[in-house]
Amino acid sequence: MENEILAKLGKAVKEYDAPGAAALAGQAMELGIEPSLALDALTESIREVGDAFATGELFLPELVGAAEAMEAAMPIVEKVIKQRGETRASAGKVIAGTVFGDIHNIGKTIFSTLLTADGFEVIDLGINVPAEKFVETVRLEQPAVVAMSALLTITAQEQRNVIEALTAAGLRDGLKVIVGGGAISQRFAESIGADGYAPTAPGGVSLTRELLQI
Repeated sequence: MENEILAKLGKAVKEYDAPGAAALAGQAMELGIEPSLALDALTESIREVGDAFATGELFLPELVGAAEAMEAAMPIVEKVIKQRGETRASAGKVIAGTVFGDIHNIGKTIFSTLLTADGFEVIDLGINVPAEKFVETVRLEQPAVVAMSALLTITAQEQRNVIEALTAAGLRDGLKVIVGGGAISQRFAESIGADGYAPTAPGGVSLTRELLQI
């Protein structure tokens, strides 16, 4: 029974079935299945989808659907972990957000979901995030990485503003800053002093691991 439910849970992610993934996660927890096993099933499936996207076998709508299914199931499993007083081992803390003036959410949300599945603790600040909010959160949370997204050319410069604000606040040393989004390129990332650039959400996860050497 346990293996069957876990297999169905993973399949729900790969079939982009958010309601099904949530229901199966709830069923698994009610039956007393170890939350870590449910997380493993979810993680394995979202990684498979991310890898298929990276190789061109799947496209953005499929990646979005899988991420939504993952997002639907994760809180149910994490709630049980917290109720037990357990903590999930973290590969590192990452602050993610779409910069001020930009309300595009998909890429950043997928990136955050994939990072969470990969064992990172992610603080998602959402969209339209001013530089001051990034600075305030970095000071409070002391993350290893700040990840910023900008889809529009007119908002890309906000990434520079955030980096300059972090530097002015004395928070840049030892902090890795990565950027992405439709308006961003490797050349632009280098010009604003970012530590790295990735054109896709799965690529952003790989870049994060590379920069943290894990």
